[in-house]
Amino acid sequence: MINTIRNILLAIIGGSLLTLMIYTNSILSESTTPFFASWVAHGIGAIVALILCIIVSALFSKKETNEKKQTKSNIPIWFYLGGIPGAFTVVLAAVVINGGLPLSSTISLGLVGQIFFGLVADHFGLLGTRKRKIVIQDLYVICFVLFGSMLILFGGSN
Repeated sequence: MINTIRNILLAIIGGSLLTLMIYTNSILSESTTPFFASWVAHGIGAIVALILCIIVSALFSKKETNEKKQTKSNIPIWFYLGGIPGAFTVVLAAVVINGGLPLSSTISLGLVGQIFFGLVADHFGLLGTRKRKIVIQDLYVICFVLFGSMLILFGGSN
């Protein structure tokens, strides 16, 4: 139960950081271009990730590192390309926000896209996921989140 609560809190923090990244990136893209802003966001992100890798690897023993190296060889090479959709996410969010869509609407509609893609990936077993049949409750989730997104988008004062 504690692990579940911890993971929920980490997911909320991650979502908040994603929102902060998209917002700051869109501000930078107003003064430059969405592509340059994406490059800056991913360049700084790569530097921070490298620093975190160095810190984490220094905290673990050599034995644990060797065990992880053995499992890395089984990973398909295309799994290392996760930065490509990440770069497009940053660019598209900057274009959409600077195009007039509010930040909250951009994030909530992005959530709809994540849920939809997740359901399709689960249904067909894409990207190595376990196949899971889409049930009516899944469609309710998409409808409710989409309805909430529409409330955020059209329900606010202008």
